[in-house]
Amino acid sequence: MDTDKADQQDSTRTGRVRAALEDEILDGRLPPGRRLDEASLARRFAVSRTPVREALRQLSTSGLVDLRPRQGAVVARLSLPRLFELIVVMADLESLCARLSARHMTPSERRVMLEACDDCERAVVENQGDEAFIAANGRFHDAIHAGSHNAVLIELASALCGRFQAYSRYSTAPPGFVAEAQADHWSVARAIVNGDADAAAEIMHRHVSAVGDMFAEALSLPPDE
Repeated sequence: MDTDKADQQDSTRTGRVRAALEDEILDGRLPPGRRLDEASLARRFAVSRTPVREALRQLSTSGLVDLRPRQGAVVARLSLPRLFELIVVMADLESLCARLSARHMTPSERRVMLEACDDCERAVVENQGDEAFIAANGRFHDAIHAGSHNAVLIELASALCGRFQAYSRYSTAPPGFVAEAQADHWSVARAIVNGDADAAAEIMHRHVSAVGDMFAEALSLPPDE
């Protein structure tokens, strides 16, 4: 019983450390290439190195952390070839989310989606900056993921969207691009509200592909150490 309790405590600590590090990677507080020292993290989270090591292993499995021999853990850098691969899969998953949302999204979920779309619009019109738009954009896509009512799809799409968003903040969109992306948001939202699954899927696929191509061209990552 004592062993079971210890295992449960380690699992809880691991989950807490993993969730905190994941949030910091995705919102840019831990940028690509940052070294993640086990001892320092153990002191910071007031845990032993065992849950820290397991949390880093889990983050490595999800692609957010690289575990390097003799160097330890670092926040993963996304190479351009890998980014292109990510975009291809994201476009299909987001398109499927939009298709299913057009069929299954509830009225209350539509309101959440439209509120997020309004926030995106406000960020553009009021020139609130990239961070405001990125946050609102994340809520918009999260709403469409949820509206699909498919747990497996939600898990996959949310994970890839989070990884992409973590790196999108390290590039600068060309003039007018964010406004074009927001126009796509409204087109997708209207198609979902109207129950037009084919249009929602087509527009979303084009939208993600265009955004991905822009970031792939603009993103400038430092070389791997």
